Amino acid sequence: SSRGINFRTRHLMKDLRTLMPHSKADTKMDRKDKLFIINEVCEMKNCNKCIFFEAKKKQDLYFLVQNIHTLAELKMTGNCLRGSRPVLSFDPVFDQKPHYALLKELFIQIFSTPQYHPRSQPFVDHVFTFSITDERIWFRNYQIIEDDGALVEIGPRFVLNLIKIFQGSFGGQTLYENPHYQSPNMVILYSCFHYCYFESISRYLKQEFYVC
Repeated sequence: SSRGINFRTRHLMKDLRTLMPHSKADTKMDRKDKLFIINEVCEMKNCNKCIFFEAKKKQDLYFLVQNIHTLAELKMTGNCLRGSRPVLSFDPVFDQKPHYALLKELFIQIFSTPQYHPRSQPFVDHVFTFSITDERIWFRNYQIIEDDGALVEIGPRFVLNLIKIFQGSFGGQTLYENPHYQSPNMVILYSCFHYCYFESISRYLKQEFYVC
């Protein structure tokens, strides 16, 4: 991650490392460092996949991560064995559009624990679900109850809002740009505009009422 992330993002990173026994943590990067340096770090660590949290404005990244709820925050009743391998469940929409199919393959390579990994357990007792609602990807983690196969949520939970897909690692030609994405700055601007608009209408109606 970059320096300056908030506590919730830091706890989410810890939860993801707990859920993925094949993951490795590294030192934080300075905000002034270029993103292509991450490729060099991955090459030195013999790593071919990376999750990087950048926090220039506390929440901006190529996926905008929203609605973060960590394991400690949720306090769900579900539980799973540390280091166990997950089942990945995807929304049928992932097979209907090319950019979602690409993201599905990306999630499979990142979140699926390699078989016979030294730090993994030979058990499958939880499910990672990736569902699509409102053009956003919703992540949930559920425990598989051994008796009847029911699901109990464990956590964490978060929402991914796709911004862009690049041809290369942290750069290159833009393959896809989400037309439904709105930056946090634009959302704040629209909220302020609507607030000022309704305030002006309210003041106008009050003045008209007093005149009558």
